[in-house]
This record gives sequence, C-alpha cells and structure tokens, in this order.
Amino acid sequence: MKGYSPERKESVLRKMMPPINMPVSQIAKESGISDVTLYKWRNELRDKGKPAPGNGLSADKWSAEDKFAVLLETSELNEAELSEYCRKKGLYAEQIELWKSAAIRANEAPADQDRQLKKQRTSDRKKIRMLEKELKRKEKALAETAALLVLRKKAQAIWGEEEDE
Repeated sequence: MKGYSPERKESVLRKMMPPINMPVSQIAKESGISDVTLYKWRNELRDKGKPAPGNGLSADKWSAEDKFAVLLETSELNEAELSEYCRKKGLYAEQIELWKSAAIRANEAPADQDRQLKKQRTSDRKKIRMLEKELKRKEKALAETAALLVLRKKAQAIWGEEEDE
C-alpha cells in the first residue's frame, strides 16, 4: 500500500470539492491514485461533514448528502461570509436558500402531514362513494335498456313486424 503525503491527499481532495468538482475517475487517471483510494478519501471527507461530490455534476445535481453538508457549513455564516463561501465553492447563495427551504419542507411536522393525509383520504372516500353510486345508477339503466331490447325482440318474434298503415 502506498503512503501519500498529507499535502498530496489534500491537493487531490480539493479537486473533488467545489468549485473544481472533478469526477473521481478523471482524478484517478491524472494522479495515478486508485479510484478505490479516492472513494475512500471522499467518504472520509463526507464523514467529517464536508461536501465532496467528486462526480463532475453541477451543484443542482449533487446528492442530498452533499447539499446537506453545505447547509451545515453555511448555517452560522452571515451574509458576507456566505458570499465568500459561495465564491470559493462555485455556488450561488440562492441555491443554498433553495436547498434550505427544501430541507425544511421535508422535515415538516408529522402532525401537519398526518392532517393533510387524513383530509385527502376523506375526500377520496367521498369521491369513491359518489362514483360507485353513479356506476350503480348506470348499471341499472343499462340493465333496463337491455331488458327492453330483449322484450322488443320477443314481441317481434311473436307478432311479427309492425306494418305502417
């Protein structure tokens, strides 16, 4: 197993992080370090709470884990510090705000979600009952029409065709 200097490791990890955000496969080719090692380093970095996408994707396509890491890093920053952070990472403050609001919506109080689900279920049940009632009415009408047609044919068979007078 090769031992890599901390400076080299830091340099390679910086390429994985925003704003460079190079894919791990490309870094492996350029640096000669195996992709397994690079993935291990990336996971260690993520375990420390640092965003390390390392997939070459734009910030909007990052994993939820990486977006959350950015939210944690920026949670205590004021506006000027946030702007500096965004410039350094190649992000926009608006993206971080969107990610924050998405995280808040995802963690709404379960009671609110339960209430909404209960209302939806109630309205769905009402609609189902109404549709079943309508279906029964139509089935009765169809059965009545079919019975009239059968009687008409039987009458024609018994008495023959009606003649015009």
